[in-house]
Amino acid sequence: MRIAMVSEHASPLAALGGVDAGGQNVYVARLTEELAKRGHDVTVYTRRDAQDLPDRVGLPGGAVVEHVPAGPPRAVPKDELFPHMPAFGAHLARAWARERPDVVHAHFWMSGMASQIGARPLGIPLVQTFHALGTVKRRHQGMRDTSPYERIGIERQIGRSCERVLATCTDEVVELGDMGVPPRQVSVVPCGVDAEHFSPTADTGRTPDRKQRHRLLACGRLVPRKGYDQAIRALADIPDTELLIAGGPPAGGLDADPEAQRLTALAHRTGVADRVRLLGAVDPEDMPALLRSTDLVLCTPVYEPFGIVPLEAMACGVPVLATDVGGHRDSVADGTTGRLVTPQDPGAIADAARELLADERLRRQYGRNGRERVLRHYTWARVADGAEQVYRLTLADHALSKEVA
Repeated sequence: MRIAMVSEHASPLAALGGVDAGGQNVYVARLTEELAKRGHDVTVYTRRDAQDLPDRVGLPGGAVVEHVPAGPPRAVPKDELFPHMPAFGAHLARAWARERPDVVHAHFWMSGMASQIGARPLGIPLVQTFHALGTVKRRHQGMRDTSPYERIGIERQIGRSCERVLATCTDEVVELGDMGVPPRQVSVVPCGVDAEHFSPTADTGRTPDRKQRHRLLACGRLVPRKGYDQAIRALADIPDTELLIAGGPPAGGLDADPEAQRLTALAHRTGVADRVRLLGAVDPEDMPALLRSTDLVLCTPVYEPFGIVPLEAMACGVPVLATDVGGHRDSVADGTTGRLVTPQDPGAIADAARELLADERLRRQYGRNGRERVLRHYTWARVADGAEQVYRLTLADHALSKEVA
């Protein structure tokens, strides 16, 4: 089938680790690649954010990225892209009038807005993945939420009017229901992980020298909601242990990064600065080795729409200590592949970490269980299976609705 992927700010070509480049980029890139390998004709539409980008770029497997002119051809924070979505949608409408896709899969709320502008006049069915919901973000960030005021209302409208919502976790289904989106209109298909790249098998990836008896690792985008401050506070009560934090700008740029400055100051205030190391951006080729070099991976955000890091750790056979929020409730099997703890509770993190660090045999068992869980549920092939099923269901429902009309 001909599939149009729309991802307005998260290009599958982007380098990971920036403020607006993370799990969504990976999801779009890997799902697109897997679908293309199966013979589907896939085009990803993302915003042109540099003047010298070619109009179209080929991806492994035969998919194509098309750079859409919408707003200035430079990097713009995603929360400032809203005014440019009508232009993005108008471009989609022109492109799809020339070559009509069978189904559109929009990623993030602004992509959904642009996709509706492009798809509705042509009667093209729309599948929506939000990746994060404005209601959840506003609940946890309050006045610190920089999303456009219109976001929640537009998300509600998209959820109620699109043919199907592809949610990434069961927690999202509840949130969508509170927004008025009927559960029958929602399918859950999780994110995935490359289980060949992230594996327990040793390789030659570079890892920092260990300076303490035990090592904890937290990684992802270097933004406040990821909860690295909770891990630092917990470290004060976890003796003989170092904490590595991977993510953000390259190591040479950490001194100018506001979040890195905040975390470094906190480490000094809590007396653990000698046991905390901010690594900055880590080469993706080195990430599996870094994960395997740790005793325990910490994922401690206040909220998490899904979270790919637990899957990467589990795929490497490393146990996970995560906050009991969002997608973690699906991916981390509490007491089987790791532990879930109350968010914003450094004491609970410290207690669980000490217990796990004291029991190597239990950690190894959790690691084996995690690897098995990933292979059963979270490979990109399994994710593509789920997405294909959603597309076919959407097309069948769309055809039926046209017959009834």
